[in-house]
Amino acid sequence: MKAPRYRLLHAIFCFSCTLFVTACEKALSPTSSLEIATKGLHAAAISEKGHLIIAGSIYHGGSLWQVQSEERVFNWNHANGELSTIIAADFSGNGQWGLTADPATIVLWNTETGEGYRYWTAPGEILDAELGPGATSAFLGLSDHSAVLFDIQQGGIKKTFKHSNRVRSVDLSENGQLGITGSEDYTATLWDMRTGKAITRLKHNDDVQLVKLSNDGAIALSVSKYDAALLWQARTGEIIGEIPLKAEHLKRGLSFTAAQFSDDNNFLLTGRPDQIVQLWQLPELVEIERWQLPKRDKWKPTSAAVIAVAFSDIPQQFYAIGANGFIHQLETKTPNSMPGVLSQ
Repeated sequence: MKAPRYRLLHAIFCFSCTLFVTACEKALSPTSSLEIATKGLHAAAISEKGHLIIAGSIYHGGSLWQVQSEERVFNWNHANGELSTIIAADFSGNGQWGLTADPATIVLWNTETGEGYRYWTAPGEILDAELGPGATSAFLGLSDHSAVLFDIQQGGIKKTFKHSNRVRSVDLSENGQLGITGSEDYTATLWDMRTGKAITRLKHNDDVQLVKLSNDGAIALSVSKYDAALLWQARTGEIIGEIPLKAEHLKRGLSFTAAQFSDDNNFLLTGRPDQIVQLWQLPELVEIERWQLPKRDKWKPTSAAVIAVAFSDIPQQFYAIGANGFIHQLETKTPNSMPGVLSQ
């Protein structure tokens, strides 16, 4: 009586293994990896061309790295003799300036000299930070239910953008005229940074944990906890599409933790909490490549979220940083005739 049941379970097990192997075979591995933190990272940022990295290490504080030379060139901490807990970082468009933020302070750094150029006490607990064009301002998401445009050169708040709960994520268009905020009040809001007025407000069904604008401010991505990852026309709020997480039958809570648009708005690079990086073709939202980032210890049941992604200045090459302390170089197997404009 036990044999048929055993054969059934064995068949189910083999079928499950086949599905697992097939899924793994679809994901590419990085072409190279570089350790930038021995245990892990709170936050990280990659410069526009992928040449520089700001690393907010769990045990070693902040630092600036050069990717090509694989060298840690400067230690960036907010107080002498102390290791700062860097929770957000960003670069200026030309890579000349870097911004680091711990929950209470922000520092503007010169990436060529490594010197701290400006140091400020934040107007509230910082949850996210974005450096504005020309490194004249910083867009800060705060726990006091607001986001602020902060004058990082002279100090002080230029404008305040109100929500009814904590602001978890912020981003700016390349020219700094548009900003987007994601809040635990379940909304993603596009703002006119010159007037301080809301242009579009999109309602989700849970906390909005990640927002991203294309460089020209035309397209927005908003990702909410346990709900949806929506791509939409920024100025009208018209939904372009939903990135199909549910279609993959992923476990509850899996979402996106990093995203970057290509300069021409034809592609979107995303990172997930389960070490998966995906390249999407827009506006169809067709996945054209995916990569599986390696674990620090492949024998331990641990994972590491993807906390930063970037397009390279080399076509069909990309970068991704995992919370376990590695930056990975990725390459697509897509034929060269497909996206010859993947570089930024």
